[in-house]
Amino acid sequence: MDYLLALLIDPAAWVALAALIAMEIVLGIDNLVFISILTNKLPGAQQKKARRIGISLALILRLALLGTLAFIVHLIEPVVSVFGQSFSWRDLILIAGGLFLVWKATKEIHHAVDKKHEPDIFDAPTMRGLSAAVGQILLLDLVFSVDSIVTAVGMTPHLPIMVVAVIVAVLTMLFAAEPLSRFIRQHPTIVMLALGFLIMIGMTLIAEGFGVHVPKGYVYTAMAFSAAVEGLNMLSRRAAKKKV
Repeated sequence: MDYLLALLIDPAAWVALAALIAMEIVLGIDNLVFISILTNKLPGAQQKKARRIGISLALILRLALLGTLAFIVHLIEPVVSVFGQSFSWRDLILIAGGLFLVWKATKEIHHAVDKKHEPDIFDAPTMRGLSAAVGQILLLDLVFSVDSIVTAVGMTPHLPIMVVAVIVAVLTMLFAAEPLSRFIRQHPTIVMLALGFLIMIGMTLIAEGFGVHVPKGYVYTAMAFSAAVEGLNMLSRRAAKKKV
């Protein structure tokens, strides 16, 4: 109790909380884009349910990882070495997740370009499609959760601050999921742009797994610039339609 009270009256703790919440929300954008694209392929009645399940799983995973901080610390210790390059469990998880993201985004781009693609798991009966979507969301939740929690541990030693930041960030994702998914669904060109983002994020995860640090500011600046250009294109198309 005294520990929590000391945190409440400590200005440094509030600054750390604000910084951590901002970081968690930014890191959650990647996860949210993937969830939006994936669930938009499901039948309308299943989309909202899949998004809620996926984001709820993200919260559960992150809180569970926070409950095992000793285990998280061991995740960054080298476990295998290949050609002189050491890899920790975190590195291996990031590489696997990055490869999955690149594969998934490339496959979705192929489906968007080639409308005569072979049936996939989402063309199967509804429940199977829902299960497949939730399974893939869970896989990416794990990747993003590990990255998020390891970063949080490096920013503050206080568990209550981490818990509050994670809860606030995931609740923000929950409220933003529906508008983002609706926006992506209403603007088909945004889907291709978002898939390009996912490929870039996947490559960033792979680079991080190999020990090459890519500043997040570069990645999100590139994403913001691309989104701004696409926004101008949308305004241009809307103006052209009004003239017609």
